[in-house]
Amino acid sequence: MATDPVFGLVLAGGESRRMGRDKALLVRNGRSQLDYVATLLEAVTNRVFVSTRQEQKNDAERSRFDQIVDRYDGIGPVAGILSAMDAYPEADWLVVACDLPNIDQPTLEYLLEHRSAQQPFTAFRSSYDNLPEPLCALYRSGSDAIVRQFVDDGIVCPRKILLRSDTCLLVQPNPAALDNINTPDDLAASVLEAAS
Repeated sequence: MATDPVFGLVLAGGESRRMGRDKALLVRNGRSQLDYVATLLEAVTNRVFVSTRQEQKNDAERSRFDQIVDRYDGIGPVAGILSAMDAYPEADWLVVACDLPNIDQPTLEYLLEHRSAQQPFTAFRSSYDNLPEPLCALYRSGSDAIVRQFVDDGIVCPRKILLRSDTCLLVQPNPAALDNINTPDDLAASVLEAAS
């Protein structure tokens, strides 16, 4: 079993273009989705950080948490993942996107209990297409070199990185846990609501 500390990273640096509003600030039962995901991670990891872009770091909700500000531009979620690995290279990173309304603690616990001690990445298979789900995944200490090589080669899609790597793939215990929301229609069908 892996012995490196496991830190949690909530990816909350997206621009939410298709949604038209900040997905991290969507509300569930009176609290932000960002707070919900961070709390889940606090229960299963040694320490939790929120990934943000430079212009978001003073946002009232994000500033409530320890932050890792992106050190890279124009490469999407990989910017947050690499920035976290740069800041704490000794840690394994449990990375979770903030836009997963059905994510739950049993799913995160299952991922950690079944993570590979040898393979650089552990992720769930999508319940829709069997491809790796990179935004609820474990990135082992030292795997930053692999991610960086893909980025240097122009591949910045996290799914493609895991698909082309030695990734331990698991079946989701809750098939709906990793459904994400990207549009107002997705929001309307979810447990989340826009902040008032």
